[in-house]
Amino acid sequence: MEPKTLKRVLIITYYWPPAGGPGVQRWLKFVKYLREFGVDPLVYVPENPSYPLLDQDLIKEVPEDITVFKHPVFEPYSIASVFSKKGTEAMSSGLIKEKEQGIKERLLLWIRGNLFIPDARRFWIHPSVKFLEPLLEQKQIDTVVTTGPPHSLHLIGLKLQKETKVKWIADFRDPWTSIGYHKKLKLSRWAAKKHKQLEKKVLKSADIVLATSHTTAKELEGISGRGVKTLTNGFDTADTPVEVGPSSKFRLAHIGSLLTGRDPKILWEVLGELVETERSFKDDLEINLVGAVSEEVLQSVKNAGLEPFLFVKGYVSHDKALQLQREARVLLLLEIDSKDTRGIIPGKLFEYMAARRPVLAIGPENWEAGELLAESRAGAVFTYKEKQPLKEAVIELYRNYKNGTIFGEETQISQYTRKALTEKLATIIKDI
Repeated sequence: MEPKTLKRVLIITYYWPPAGGPGVQRWLKFVKYLREFGVDPLVYVPENPSYPLLDQDLIKEVPEDITVFKHPVFEPYSIASVFSKKGTEAMSSGLIKEKEQGIKERLLLWIRGNLFIPDARRFWIHPSVKFLEPLLEQKQIDTVVTTGPPHSLHLIGLKLQKETKVKWIADFRDPWTSIGYHKKLKLSRWAAKKHKQLEKKVLKSADIVLATSHTTAKELEGISGRGVKTLTNGFDTADTPVEVGPSSKFRLAHIGSLLTGRDPKILWEVLGELVETERSFKDDLEINLVGAVSEEVLQSVKNAGLEPFLFVKGYVSHDKALQLQREARVLLLLEIDSKDTRGIIPGKLFEYMAARRPVLAIGPENWEAGELLAESRAGAVFTYKEKQPLKEAVIELYRNYKNGTIFGEETQISQYTRKALTEKLATIIKDI
């Protein structure tokens, strides 16, 4: 056995640099700061993952002396983009509309939901448990963390807990059976029941369950009948780029995938009306969409007469995304109008607030992200029915732009720094 100094914890995650997208950020940042608070993190990741997005710049974020264990994962990826959350969401509710799915796409969704439970990474469970059991003793690790999706990783924690008596923290970055795309998987009655059984077993068995929002925590508590801790995402002060000045244009920017369900048609209508009635607005307006954008969203922009003002950037690195946030005059936060999305707090919201640009948010009623925005004084939130209030807000933002106002209100966001959140996590780990 090796000598042990700090309390050691093993982080079991599928997404790790060079993976891009929001899924990698949460635990990459926790690992970065945990040692400052008396916890030594070791990381376990797949050796040959199939990442839908790559961001090589994130590799430099991994501490040089961190121990990362890797083991092969088998993924049936001849049919695979559908097996990832991203692929499923894109096909079932976003980039590919349901009415455009052919027999092949519908069959793949059925396979994804009914044969690969909880997801296609299920084939990593048994080999991982076999690989990790002796490692836990050798490295004197008494606590493991599993983070999902993919939720199959929680089953690794479940088996390790049962067979080694290790303490186990299950981190839910997204819900399991209540998330929107889960309902589009064409589940049989048996498969739906199996998903719920596994979800409940994980929630009841883990020593601690974490969620990224209070709404999701309450949903999980309703399933398990036990307490769930909320540990939100955040922003890293070390990520702040050299201060970039805002565009000379009245630039509205959305950073991240913009799927059909998040199409803010009322915003496009508002902007189209102002283009028609305000000559200076027409001269100043610019719309930046950064990331994957569905064809339906692009068509909505065109239908509103806004195509001349539209710039679609595609996927960019995290560093570039931070720069584009600061070049914008207004940052857009958009969510699907559904009860199931009320507890979703997009990770980019915290970076938006750190950029100190006013946030214009459109989402469901009682959206927790909107409450957070109001509390921190970082922006305003509207439902998809509040066109006139939204228009008044856009006019006010434009007036500020013409008056030379660059920054939004002074925000109250220190509690959402990655370091502050890691300190809370370290306390949870040490008290388990």
